[in-house]
Amino acid sequence: MRTTRTAAAALLAAAALTVTAAGCSGSGGKDAENEPSSASGGGRPAATERMTVAMVTHSGEGDTFWDIVQSGAKAAAAKDNAEFLYAAHKEGKEQAQLIDSYVDKKVDGLIVTLAKPEAVKASVARAVAAGIPVVTINSGGRYSEAYGAIGHIGQDETVAGEAVGEELTARGRKKALCVIHEQGNVSLEERCAGVRKTFRGTVENLNVEGTNMPAATSSIEAKLQSRKDIDAVVTLGAPFAAASVKARGSAGSAAEIDTFDLNAAVVGQLKAGHIGFAVDQQPYLQGYLAVDAIWLHRENLNVIGGGKPVLTGPALVTEKDVPVLEELTARGTR
Repeated sequence: MRTTRTAAAALLAAAALTVTAAGCSGSGGKDAENEPSSASGGGRPAATERMTVAMVTHSGEGDTFWDIVQSGAKAAAAKDNAEFLYAAHKEGKEQAQLIDSYVDKKVDGLIVTLAKPEAVKASVARAVAAGIPVVTINSGGRYSEAYGAIGHIGQDETVAGEAVGEELTARGRKKALCVIHEQGNVSLEERCAGVRKTFRGTVENLNVEGTNMPAATSSIEAKLQSRKDIDAVVTLGAPFAAASVKARGSAGSAAEIDTFDLNAAVVGQLKAGHIGFAVDQQPYLQGYLAVDAIWLHRENLNVIGGGKPVLTGPALVTEKDVPVLEELTARGTR
């Protein structure tokens, strides 16, 4: 399933909703317990019993992608009369401990990422055994059903990578550098593997220290200096697109920079022509649908997607999509 630019435009238009996110976010493994407020437009929360939904992700500090996921989750929580709790840690062991803490709190629903599935497997199983419905989002979708989750919401990372490989081929690229900013993250590895599968040129992976942006920039710069035949750099997270643009300039390279994921900075870089294209997986939708999935299961035993993953991407966006994207990023929903 490959999303064309026409479909991407439709996705962007469909997502043009004015929603006010409730509360404030937390990161770095600390709980952020936020009382939701109603979405804009004067609506009232659902007249259902109050519930508590917790989300645990593999986000590192300062990753704006997860701010957008939380915005969607908080908007849905406000609508569904739910208290939304959030915690994150980039290391799998600590993420598992956070999941355990929410199981101990007996939350009504749990949303987790499976970037490092083996590290959190036992903790997810403990939640399922306790009767807590689990929805996985964003990463590790192929493990979701086996781990007992009621559903997975996100993009198929292999399909997304394949779409990037095809686009690089269409743009006439011959040698791509795929920058992995978190070793051991199965979703990032799947993205690069997908690029390699469909790209008619060659792909080289480069592991960088994602929590140290200056070091990551230096690693990309060194590679571009030593390999002048690299004509495309694919980053797997929005913050690393800017780092690659900087590295390209310092290395005197002419490589095109393309990236997975969006934020306001990436939209600005698309507009300025510093980036060729970006892959949008709709993080706002991932958070929103995950909370809704738990609410629907609690109230009516619904399972969205018929037990299959609910795909929120990929959609390739370019400078042509900037006018719509600028409006959405200003709202905090892209």
